[in-house]
Amino acid sequence: MPETRIPVLIAGGGTVGLAAALFLAHHGVASLVVERQPGPSVHPRATGLGPRTVEFLRQAGLDEAVDAVAIDMSAGNLGKISAGTLAEADLPAVAAAGSAHPQLGPRLTGRVSPGVLRGTCPQNRLDAVLLPAARERGATVRYATRLVSFEQDDDGITALLDTGDAPGGRETVRADYLVAADGVRSGVRDALGIATSGPGELGSPMVNILFRADLTAYTHGHSFVTCDITHPDAPGLLVTVDGEKEWIFHAAYDPGAGRGADDFTPARCRALIRAAIGAPDLEVEVVSTLPWRPRGLLADRFRAGRVFLAGDAAHTNPPLGAFGLNTGIADAHNLAWKLAAVLRGDAGPALLDSYPAERRPVAALALEQSLRRLADPRLHWDQSPRTAAARAAAGVVNAPVVHLGYRYDSDAVIDPQPDLPSHEDVARTLDGAPGSRLPHLWVERHGRRISTLDLVESRFTLLTGADGDRWIRAAREAGERLGVAVAAHRIGPGAEVADPEGDWPRLAGLDAAGALLVRPDQFVAWRAGAPSDDPAGELERVLARLLARESPAEHGGRRRSSGR
Repeated sequence: MPETRIPVLIAGGGTVGLAAALFLAHHGVASLVVERQPGPSVHPRATGLGPRTVEFLRQAGLDEAVDAVAIDMSAGNLGKISAGTLAEADLPAVAAAGSAHPQLGPRLTGRVSPGVLRGTCPQNRLDAVLLPAARERGATVRYATRLVSFEQDDDGITALLDTGDAPGGRETVRADYLVAADGVRSGVRDALGIATSGPGELGSPMVNILFRADLTAYTHGHSFVTCDITHPDAPGLLVTVDGEKEWIFHAAYDPGAGRGADDFTPARCRALIRAAIGAPDLEVEVVSTLPWRPRGLLADRFRAGRVFLAGDAAHTNPPLGAFGLNTGIADAHNLAWKLAAVLRGDAGPALLDSYPAERRPVAALALEQSLRRLADPRLHWDQSPRTAAARAAAGVVNAPVVHLGYRYDSDAVIDPQPDLPSHEDVARTLDGAPGSRLPHLWVERHGRRISTLDLVESRFTLLTGADGDRWIRAAREAGERLGVAVAAHRIGPGAEVADPEGDWPRLAGLDAAGALLVRPDQFVAWRAGAPSDDPAGELERVLARLLARESPAEHGGRRRSSGR
């Protein structure tokens, strides 16, 4: 039986699995993705990418490619609307009255994040960008390949694959680590005996109907993210896919009344869609149907030895809030740089303990917030000032804070400050505190307008103020001593990175001689005041602690191959 050796094996080739492969490849680590389905899913599934996800794509150089396949909602987007039928919605009147709930993302543009798309991006379109990008950078993705079983020892994972390409249809893979991105019914999670908590199934089972129909006569040049259809003959949710001829309709059914997913024949789907649109003679092509059910689950553990759970294998959210897919992609981004650091020999294996320590609380918050929104979805969509008090009373954290404002509390942060300054204003939570995402500020470098986040080129980066020259020299010296890539930038008047408005020290919580040490994932790892008598030694000790190194002397120069 042939044996393949690979640094990281990824079970599951959905969006989170592909994202994990992409981010690992971005850090120079080869991976093998195995997916039991015969090819990428054609079904759009989720459509909303949050600003933090777009920041990940920006760091990997894919934000423009994803924006190009996103739906252009830059003009006339009404966000979430509700009507008896789409014909009754009268979108021009809704737009004129300003009564819809627009998307949350665009209002963050230029203020707290550079990561905003021109509209929604259906999951199949995102996958169509992630898949070739991961492959081009060195990842191997195999469809029609199933992870049969696996065993782990002190040195790695031995996995058995079922594939028609190998003699006898079986192949053995030896990997350093296994990432389980194999969905809500994760076979890897079950094999590890990891239990889940949470309410489980929520509400009625649903059928996701992907269809094509020309609805321009009803949209009148306006776009929307979702339309809640209340017609008694076809209650459900109409979702934009391409904004012109491709759409999704979510319809519920009641098993207690003898209904099932098999009842959604093409003829019945067409009848439901025509009733929902309010157009009895509408030409409708039913492309595919996908049964699903809202769930709320959280794995008790996100790590078992050399195996890590990510995405729906670790947490499953009801769709309200767009927290599910975005949280899963954030799992992959958090884990990738840590695996890469350990595989290169930059970090000790204990760094990987910070993955569950950081990601499980974030996933728990996202699940809790999804559930709290179910009782009153208006608390999610309505950003008017009057709704802030209602959110606070219901324990609902404003959506931008959930997407961008969460903080990490682990050994991979020095003196973390996990308590959020605000549950309503995301700008207040992005204040340079250790454990928070680096504050975004538009700055100028070499005549180009960039974000401070762009300065963190997937490596540890020290950012200081106008009087931070000693920190700049210390960062370079400490990095050389440890054999770790550390970038350093001074931000201020006359510096390589210009801050025209002089906002950097205030946003970062620094004085002119202070500094932030930022991790490769753009989270603040350490905040320092004026340099000590030995800033290079201090920074060396901080980096060694963050990277779980036994000591700088014991780990210096020791490297491992990443498989590239």
